[in-house]
Amino acid sequence: MARERVLVIDDEPALSELLCMLLDREGYVTSRARSGEEGLEQYDALEPDLVLTDLNLPGMDGLEILRQVKTRSAQRGRDVPVVLLTAYGSVTTAVQAMREGAFDYVAKPFHNEELRLIVRKALAMRALEADNVRLRAELGEKYQLGQFVGSSQRMQEVYALVRRIMRTRISCLVCGESGTGKELLARAIHYGSERARNPFVAVNCGAIPENLFESELFGYKKGAFTGAAKDKLGYFEAADGGTLFLDEVGEMPLASQVKVLRALAEKKITQVGGTAEVPVDIRLVAATNRDLRVEVAAGRFREDLYYRLNVVQIDMPPLRERPEDVPMLVQHFVERFSEEYKKPLGGVTPEAMRMLRSYPFPGNVRELQNVVERAVALELGVLVTPASLPERVQGVLAVPPASAAAEPEPTLEGLDLEARLSEVERGYLVRALAASNGNRTQASRLLGITFRSLRYRLLKFGMEEAGED
Repeated sequence: MARERVLVIDDEPALSELLCMLLDREGYVTSRARSGEEGLEQYDALEPDLVLTDLNLPGMDGLEILRQVKTRSAQRGRDVPVVLLTAYGSVTTAVQAMREGAFDYVAKPFHNEELRLIVRKALAMRALEADNVRLRAELGEKYQLGQFVGSSQRMQEVYALVRRIMRTRISCLVCGESGTGKELLARAIHYGSERARNPFVAVNCGAIPENLFESELFGYKKGAFTGAAKDKLGYFEAADGGTLFLDEVGEMPLASQVKVLRALAEKKITQVGGTAEVPVDIRLVAATNRDLRVEVAAGRFREDLYYRLNVVQIDMPPLRERPEDVPMLVQHFVERFSEEYKKPLGGVTPEAMRMLRSYPFPGNVRELQNVVERAVALELGVLVTPASLPERVQGVLAVPPASAAAEPEPTLEGLDLEARLSEVERGYLVRALAASNGNRTQASRLLGITFRSLRYRLLKFGMEEAGED
């Protein structure tokens, strides 16, 4: 691991040498400069992780060095901490420097351990902030609109609408069945907006007890009710500057809806047990699997809140209405879970894909994801076969098509029952062997019979030699 670099700027050679010696012993890589101008040249050349500078320097002083370092580091997408060294009489100026962004200051004469501790803290804070920036970038990449899988006309319409409203602060209502990706879409809206660096707070309205709804959304003051041992921040304040996502908003208690409406209209909240109004700046994205117009007509949802939430409505189509997206989603999940489970799977067999495309997926994309994960975990070969799919998916092709069901039943006169049953039985044997790529163990599992029973039937129909294993 690369050692952290510290730039020391001081016009006293003995002191700067002492500082470098102390920091070298701590394992840092140090460099020295005797003036602000020289220090900034070294800063540009070396890109240190921390700057330790005297406040009182001839020419450019420590305050100007601080400003220059902050500006230059920001231009490079970094945040380099600056620690100031100051004489006792300049402490007031050092405090002012902290208001301008200095991490801390050390008064001369200093204790060696105090200096070591401040430097360690500054570098630890910088590492933490760098991790936060990296994680936010990864989250943004993960939840970008481009991460959605599906090129159907229905999804293209969703993408086009989201791109139009993404960078605004307009409220959105995402409608769709469970498992269609409503929260994923809400995150894409957030991370594609100017609020991406601020919080995304997701709240499942159906998971909050009715008597706790107000305190969870708006927070509470210590002593507001039994059990309120300390102040607690609510979801509205936690999302300040970012996006508040109210999932399953149709589950919100009617008594709480008027308070949510007031908070959205006035952009202020009042904590339970408090009196002060707290301003909040949020973008609201709500989601529901209910028809809120029906809820409004039934008196279970406030009409004024419905119109406040539904400035723009985004309808997420169920998977059964976009079957052309299934192969792309299946391949996406196979690749994802193959990597996760360390298995060299390249895709699915044609028969398995036919089953997946024919299954209606009432649980939508979430159910498809779970089905593929199960298949990848259980599969022993290099392709997902029908045997690795759940029985409900395997059985979808066993249902006779509507055209077959519409055919008139044969008359009993002249019927050869044994021949007809043999024809059906042979057909299922052929399909099972094809679906399992000739693997008789998997074929017997698909048919729900023993391996011995499968062999007997294969021999009966001349599909296997008696001596074969």
